[in-house]
Amino acid sequence: MSRSPVVVVDHPLVRDKLSRLRDRRTPTKRFRELVNEISMLMTYHATLDLDEEEVTVETPLETTRATQVREEDVVIVPILRAGIGMLEGMLRVIPGARVGHVGLERNEETLMPTRYYAKLPYGAEHARHFLVDPMLGTGGSASAAVAWLKERGVRDIRFVCLLASPEGLARLGREHPDVPVCAAAVDRQLSEAGYLLPGLGDAGDRIFGTLVAYL
Repeated sequence: MSRSPVVVVDHPLVRDKLSRLRDRRTPTKRFRELVNEISMLMTYHATLDLDEEEVTVETPLETTRATQVREEDVVIVPILRAGIGMLEGMLRVIPGARVGHVGLERNEETLMPTRYYAKLPYGAEHARHFLVDPMLGTGGSASAAVAWLKERGVRDIRFVCLLASPEGLARLGREHPDVPVCAAAVDRQLSEAGYLLPGLGDAGDRIFGTLVAYL
């Protein structure tokens, strides 16, 4: 089965924090902290091939040449609402990045994702865009968000998530094979209700402290 190219951040600290994130006993405050911590660690891997430029730096001892990243050429786009939970952690690593937003909800008649809010920084079409959402489930919202970015002229897009499903990777790979995925783990499958298994429940509800029946 064809699917999006995916890099799994297989690191002891990520595995540790992800196991705590999955635990149903983890309270909202700690859950939110863990999402931020994992997002910081994942940003390191997701940005390994960022463009750099040479600069001159005055150290306390001499002048030297070094490289820096043009942070303004990075745009982080959380998918509302759960994607907001990953934003702070990523901005701690790339504080100069610009931020866009895209809000999607499911149309109860068509069952298709409907965009209710979208905004990108002005003139950012040629920047690298990191589309972020804790969960890549069915892939419907992710695919719709990528399509919207492409409509706006964006071509350099990476999708960053905590958990991905094989079904979501397959759909994103089928509809947008040029968009790589960076994930903390690929889970076994989706439940009939559309939750990842073993998963961690509804990421948005656990980040913001609202209630949901998981299964």
